[in-house]
Amino acid sequence: MEKKISESHIAKILFAEDDISLGFVTKDNLELQGYEVVHCENGQSAWETFRSQTFDLCIFDVMLPKLDGFALASKIRAENQHIPILFLSAKSLKEDKLTGLRIGADDYMTKPFSIEELVLKIEIFLKRSQIALVKPTDKQLFNIGDYAFDYANLLLTDGTAKQQLTQREAEILRYFCKNIDKVLRRDDILMSIWGDDDYFIGRSLDVFISRLRKYLKNDPHIVIENIHSVGFKMTVKKPNDAI
Repeated sequence: MEKKISESHIAKILFAEDDISLGFVTKDNLELQGYEVVHCENGQSAWETFRSQTFDLCIFDVMLPKLDGFALASKIRAENQHIPILFLSAKSLKEDKLTGLRIGADDYMTKPFSIEELVLKIEIFLKRSQIALVKPTDKQLFNIGDYAFDYANLLLTDGTAKQQLTQREAEILRYFCKNIDKVLRRDDILMSIWGDDDYFIGRSLDVFISRLRKYLKNDPHIVIENIHSVGFKMTVKKPNDAI
């Protein structure tokens, strides 16, 4: 069955993998699923290809020649905050996974991996990246203290400065905005945003919340509080409230 992100658009994937055999097999299987796949064998070629074409999702091996996967993803994130990025790696070290998530990757899969799991993740990420598929009845504009949050355009502004958010950052912030003053369980956040609650995704959530706190720091009345052993709570105090 073809995986499309709209009725007339087949999802196009940038795939960077230097293992020729694995690259061929993965590309072939993804194309059988209905995706268009452009395979590059080194990071520099992938970067040049990204600059010259339009893609819906990126899959990068970490240990690429010429430009490694982390450096490649960093360059892409500097230009495009929205496109989903998935890392593949033979390394299973916690530090490597967290490095990828801090760069702005959406997920990290350890080799060997199953094509079925990869296809499932691709499908999830493509659906989440489609801002146009947000239901018209879903609230997309929020006022948070001194900030205005435009979910549809992934934009956070405080009157003088603008912060472009990633899709995942925007999803988490919207979840908080829709649940102001409520204690949110960590597992509920993970299942709502990622559809999973494993350890590394949980660590990824911590990274994203640290970023949101940084983005919102100009208004001291906005607090994202850690609730020990439970989760988080976002509050927006009025200026005359006790802090």
